[in-house]
Amino acid sequence: MGVIGAYRLRLRRRRLHLRARLKRREMTSLANRTGAIRSDSILLCATLRDERVRLPYFMRYYRDLGVNHFLIVDNGSTDGSREYLSAQPDVSLWSADGSYKNSRFGMDWITHLQRRYCHGHWTLTVDVDEFLIYPFCETRPLRALTDWLDTSGIRSFSAMILDMYPKGPFDLHPYTEGQDPFEIAQWFDSANYSVKRNQGFGNLWLQGGPRTRTFFADEPERSPALNKVPLVKWDRAYAYVSSTHMLLPRGLNLVYDEWGGEKASGCLLHAKFLDTFSKKAEEEMKRRQHYANSHEYRAYREGLKENPDLWCKWSEKYINWRQLEILGLMSKGNWA
Repeated sequence: MGVIGAYRLRLRRRRLHLRARLKRREMTSLANRTGAIRSDSILLCATLRDERVRLPYFMRYYRDLGVNHFLIVDNGSTDGSREYLSAQPDVSLWSADGSYKNSRFGMDWITHLQRRYCHGHWTLTVDVDEFLIYPFCETRPLRALTDWLDTSGIRSFSAMILDMYPKGPFDLHPYTEGQDPFEIAQWFDSANYSVKRNQGFGNLWLQGGPRTRTFFADEPERSPALNKVPLVKWDRAYAYVSSTHMLLPRGLNLVYDEWGGEKASGCLLHAKFLDTFSKKAEEEMKRRQHYANSHEYRAYREGLKENPDLWCKWSEKYINWRQLEILGLMSKGNWA
């Protein structure tokens, strides 16, 4: 990309670090248990707002996977999320009542925590409706994956967002606290995806799936990105640029061989489409704290007027990670 391009990206990374230093003033510690973090701890970072009903299963899932400590920023919850998280012995919690939008959708707050606490640690950065699966995840803990990545000299691990949905309208099967959301949202699109190369940052840009065909059929180019790099051996010099879609330095984004290839990758099973979705979409439209003046949530609101059923005759029922590898949605690469 040339010397000038590389220099511009270096300056951009410094600006992101500066933003994080400034935005840390908006953060107040509610429960700081970071003294329990060991040198080999696997960490998880997340920002949330009013997600109390999701938290018990989310915490259990990632604990079982092998996460040792959670670094969480609460952005103004009023549903008991703060109280629940404050009582968890493996959670360090901060409140940030500033603008989610003006903090780069929470990433400025997360960047501060990553720079201060995650240096040298394998770190997952996810939303509370995203559940990482990876090759052999039913039989191998997350540490087995990170040990293999360390041995292979790999610093980042990619995962495609796989939108999961129920058969029938969202409110047909109410979600209860602590429930596995994939008892309800069992289906996904096995195809209908597009891919292109982001020349500036070197990552692949994925779009498609049920959100594109249902909510963005008239403008698919504006549908949400499905590519993420959620698992990184963190260094305080790193920074996410746009959510967890891409990072700097740009070498961390080279998580695929050319056009897919055989590098190991996973999926983030996305449990957005439950009966709680309509209420969440209305709330976010009122707050207008999301990307492009909440364009995505405007599309959701319009689509929800017709009480959509994302299921179609080409939908496939989720079984396990091997099914997704056969379909080309993830790969075990050369991890045997």
